[in-house]
Amino acid sequence: MKPYTVREWDKLTYGDGDGQIPGHLADRLAALAQQSPFSGRGGNGVLEHGRHALRARGVVGILAAGDCSLEILPKIEVAPDESVENRNAAIRKRLIHMLAVALNLKLDLGSVTDLAWQRETLLEILIRIFCDKLTEAVRKGMPRRYIEHEDDLPALRGTLDVVRQFTRNAVNASRLACRFDLLSEDMALNRIMKAAVRSLSRTSRSTTNQQRLRELAFVYADIADIDPAALRWDDVVIDRTNRRWQELLSMARLFLEGRYQTTTGGAGRGTALLFEMNTLFEEYVGRLIARALAGTDMTVSLQGGRIFCLSAEMTERGLFQTKPDILIRRGGAVVHVIDTKWKRISSRIDDPKQGVSQGDVYQMMAYAQLYGAPRLTLLYPHHSGLGSRELVLARNRITGHDTILETASIDVANGKDMLGRLRSLILVNEADAMKALLA
Repeated sequence: MKPYTVREWDKLTYGDGDGQIPGHLADRLAALAQQSPFSGRGGNGVLEHGRHALRARGVVGILAAGDCSLEILPKIEVAPDESVENRNAAIRKRLIHMLAVALNLKLDLGSVTDLAWQRETLLEILIRIFCDKLTEAVRKGMPRRYIEHEDDLPALRGTLDVVRQFTRNAVNASRLACRFDLLSEDMALNRIMKAAVRSLSRTSRSTTNQQRLRELAFVYADIADIDPAALRWDDVVIDRTNRRWQELLSMARLFLEGRYQTTTGGAGRGTALLFEMNTLFEEYVGRLIARALAGTDMTVSLQGGRIFCLSAEMTERGLFQTKPDILIRRGGAVVHVIDTKWKRISSRIDDPKQGVSQGDVYQMMAYAQLYGAPRLTLLYPHHSGLGSRELVLARNRITGHDTILETASIDVANGKDMLGRLRSLILVNEADAMKALLA
């Protein structure tokens, strides 16, 4: 399979040269992208299918159709003096770290070699991590549970099904209608793992991954084959006896029906594993802030609040519900509202408004009115155009309100002490915000 790579919002021109993609392959990938829920009404939400090039938008991940695949990487700034391969490797590592935080996974990224980060696509790296974790788990034993069975046996086992005994077996007294529990590995959790292994076997083009998936398929040979659409996710119970399977279950859900992505198949259509960066950035930052403030007098709610902007006059029914990305409370009162935006803003030298949209400001003003928070923050990804200083970039008072609106950034390319930096954004800058409010 010929792999192609492009950054979000960049173009991949048509042609047979280096860094180009043949037009017929571009057509195939664009058709697959249009099947994604992220494609939007015009079908260009994932890829813009232009006359001369494919242009990636704010969705990242993998599109695989037939004998070609397209990897879309986020526009995360890494060391500019590195080679293209090394820069892509660094971006893949940061993206998978963001996914791990957002999905509450503990992934050992150190087990993936530097060569793999450079040469393998995002999908193949995720498959490799999944295979490693699943192999380690099955070596410790597959989970089993008691499942109720019914059978007609020559001797009583379990309890007698009286109704079935005197109907079906009325003329055959040598058989007893038994109902009993049998300890079995053919259960919902193992069926999900087998479905994930089978699905990835059809998707992966890595020789190493294919070998690992074949070995795992042999382990699950006696487990029933269930179509992914018919899997019983609700039947899976994670408790202290099978806690180590929690992350594998989350990864299987990611591959089969994930919250951020969509997988489509059939009739050569291909497979798509896609993530909307707005949603991923929001979940990533929100979960890190919750960790950063653990043990303080503040509590964090993600997508909380849900206060309506309007109430219908006749029915008093709420209209236009709000869902702030991150609400921070102290003593039950909202003290800080943070809204994440996966957008590239400009420096104040280039633009006093920094490219912050008017709609985003209006949204924050609505939060100020509805939630009564004295501090609001629009949080963006940091980039070199903003200088070396991240966190709070600008601070303004909302006219007519005792509320401060901040513009801030966080460098997702820098994974060092992320919790400490976010804690500084919330706690250290809180005093500065209050001073600005009183000034």
